[in-house]
Amino acid sequence: MEITFGLDHDADAKASFEANFPDAYFESADIRDMSVDAVRRRMESEQPNPVVFTGCAPCQPFTKQNTQRPGLDHDDRVPLLARFASIVEGCRPDLVFVENVPGLQKLDSDSQPFGGFLSRLHSAGYSVDYRAVRLSRYGIPQSRRRLVLVASRHGAIRLPQETNGPGTPNERYTTVRDWISHLPPIGAGEDHGEVPNHVAANLSARNLERVKATPEGGGHRDWPDHLRLECHKDFSGYTDVYGRMSWDAPASGLTTRCVSYSNGRFGHPEQDRAISIREAACLQTFPEDFVFEGSVTSMAKQIGNAVPVRLATLIGQRFIEHLEDVGRLS
Repeated sequence: MEITFGLDHDADAKASFEANFPDAYFESADIRDMSVDAVRRRMESEQPNPVVFTGCAPCQPFTKQNTQRPGLDHDDRVPLLARFASIVEGCRPDLVFVENVPGLQKLDSDSQPFGGFLSRLHSAGYSVDYRAVRLSRYGIPQSRRRLVLVASRHGAIRLPQETNGPGTPNERYTTVRDWISHLPPIGAGEDHGEVPNHVAANLSARNLERVKATPEGGGHRDWPDHLRLECHKDFSGYTDVYGRMSWDAPASGLTTRCVSYSNGRFGHPEQDRAISIREAACLQTFPEDFVFEGSVTSMAKQIGNAVPVRLATLIGQRFIEHLEDVGRLS
């Protein structure tokens, strides 16, 4: 499969895309301003090859971690899935792939975002399969759950079979150690220089004390009292904040703040810092020659928003098998 076209209004996402896919075309635009005809012309230039559309609307309006969301009726990101549906209806690609947070599927009536999207796919003649999957079951070193949808206008299609864990071909889950232990050590605020994007965010003096007091797999409950925050002393929730990863387990889900020690279980298992941009990318199963552009904050946002590459690969392989089964590939 070849990536031929990208669309986003984020300048750093554009720079990263173009650095890694120099032969593809990138449209720097808001999807709400992109005409269906323009996308159709771009698609027709690739035919008669089968075409896949991948649309991943921002998940933040639908995630349970968003405690400050203004409500679905007042968040301008909510209609983006409907806009993607309009582009699918107007262009009729062979295949469609969508990834989002599991909470999206709760909005499954025809009048709500996910239900409306499903209804429009079915009306356009697409067969659909979707479910919430645990990334660790697909060989990805994260415990995070994601909603994954595949659709085809060439007959029934199914999501790929799970690959890791009990009852699968490989009963072992992949771990943090498997994916980042080979990278050279660096300190907080340091950039390795020779390993692309192997740069770690800086830490305040107090947070450096805190991470030093945190054992592998531990968190703020392991600190002495003088290091603990008042809001954590009598509160049992949010145990992952200020946490270290465990070497021999999957990581917790990577978010857009995945290189910030204070925003999750993003501390390195043994080095006194948060994971680096390169380590975060590895835990999202990016190849090590994939480079990111922008500030540390921007690169972390790109990585946290990304579909894990191994999951995308398995979906892509499933698409190829499906097209072969229905006679669309020789």
